[in-house]
Amino acid sequence: MTPRYLLDTNIVSVPISKKPIAAVVEKLHKHSKECAIAAPTWHELKYGCERMPRGSRRAALEEYLANVVRPAFAILPYDDAAATRHAAERARLESAGTPSPFVDGQIAAIAQVRGLILVTRNTRDFARYDDLRVEDWT
Repeated sequence: MTPRYLLDTNIVSVPISKKPIAAVVEKLHKHSKECAIAAPTWHELKYGCERMPRGSRRAALEEYLANVVRPAFAILPYDDAAATRHAAERARLESAGTPSPFVDGQIAAIAQVRGLILVTRNTRDFARYDDLRVEDWT
């Protein structure tokens, strides 16, 4: 199935968090075949895991990433189309005095060029991007 939703890091992390948000977990189950993640999101997830001390929490996260996230969601690349879109949006936002974190721009651009709905808990920051549909499943 073709992806309809691009999941932000803060959504993918919900099921493994100390206090999972039931509404998000339910929507992930309902729409899992319509979801993908961006390569920068995969990086954030893996980087966060790598920074954790060895122990049961890290082991659980490694297992979740390897056995749930990676098989469930296609990882969409930050390609030339996304890089071009990101450059334009980054320049526009900076000239407006509202710069955004680089990785947010990458994720937004991947969603924009593919016509996907970005699912995030951080809707306020992503609302600044042109032609980006955003949903908060919480």
